[in-house]
Amino acid sequence: MIVLAIDTAGVDCSAALYDSAGGQVLSVVTDAIGKGHAERLMAVIDEALEEAGLALQSVGRVAVVIGPGSFTGIRVGVAAARGLALVLGVDCVGVTTLETLAQRYLVDHPDKPVLAAMDAKRNEVYTQAFSSAGEPLTEPAALSPDEVSALAEELGAALTGSWATSPEERLRDAFEGRDRFDIRTVARLGAQKPVDGQRPKPLYLRGPDAKPQTGFALARA
Repeated sequence: MIVLAIDTAGVDCSAALYDSAGGQVLSVVTDAIGKGHAERLMAVIDEALEEAGLALQSVGRVAVVIGPGSFTGIRVGVAAARGLALVLGVDCVGVTTLETLAQRYLVDHPDKPVLAAMDAKRNEVYTQAFSSAGEPLTEPAALSPDEVSALAEELGAALTGSWATSPEERLRDAFEGRDRFDIRTVARLGAQKPVDGQRPKPLYLRGPDAKPQTGFALARA
């Protein structure tokens, strides 16, 4: 099965093609744009297909990163993935940013549990714990830094993600302190996901930062 993986949940606009039968990543295209995912995504998908030497009709499943992350970016990716799956008549599955961070970490550090911890600003951390085998130990949640530290200590877990990195490590990245989600890992996870017939939905762990203004409505006569 050929899996098309899409990520627009962070600073990257990414797509990859993955052959689940051979366990092989066929192509990867990642553009670290920060914003403007809606304008760039379809071109990135076309580039990934061209690099893999495949037509869109070869895709047997679409996997998309559903968050938590950028509100606008997540909506762009989920809408595109669902639309492509509908046109192609194939399954569409969601992969979270937290499981992507955890699974990528466990590839090189398989000996202990891991806590995926994304800096959510406003003194909150998007967090989920996973066993050394990659199984979720907790549900995704927005926790306080103290709660994250206590959970990591309780589980004896390592930390990965933007909240876990030092300022020196963040400065090595062009997008200081922001999470990046490995599209290869997204593709592999998407190929393994069970299909339940439900379309993927954005995973938001809190409300949007932008709030509609109130108090400006004219009183009715």
